[in-house]
Amino acid sequence: MSQESLFHALLGGALIGAAASLLLLGSGRIAGISGMFGHLLTGRATPVALLFLAGLVAAPWLAGALGAWSRPDFLAAPAWPKLLLAGLLVGVGTQLGSGCTSGHGVCGLANRSPRSLTATAVFMGVAALVVAFGFGGLA
Repeated sequence: MSQESLFHALLGGALIGAAASLLLLGSGRIAGISGMFGHLLTGRATPVALLFLAGLVAAPWLAGALGAWSRPDFLAAPAWPKLLLAGLLVGVGTQLGSGCTSGHGVCGLANRSPRSLTATAVFMGVAALVVAFGFGGLA
């Protein structure tokens, strides 16, 4: 990993933590992205959730416009069927696990939740298996 990639990863992690902290301090809500998105699809999204989701969507474009980010090669020509299947599986997994990587992995671990530790271990284990068996490529 290059020094620039390491910097971007650290900066991204710090920004995720800051956004989750601001959401919690400002509204008392946990940054569970799949829950917010689910509420958006069912018409039950709060204004705070709408702003949070808009920020998630706008951030890469803003970073690109500022010259701080370039699109990774694997996103140049994504395989849409794989992306749609992956999104569907993530949605099913978040329902089964009662939360997503942001809710459990970022907020739940910060709260020292044993349930979130278990869920995050399962997320990471499945991700490692997917990569190990060669299903990690999107193109």
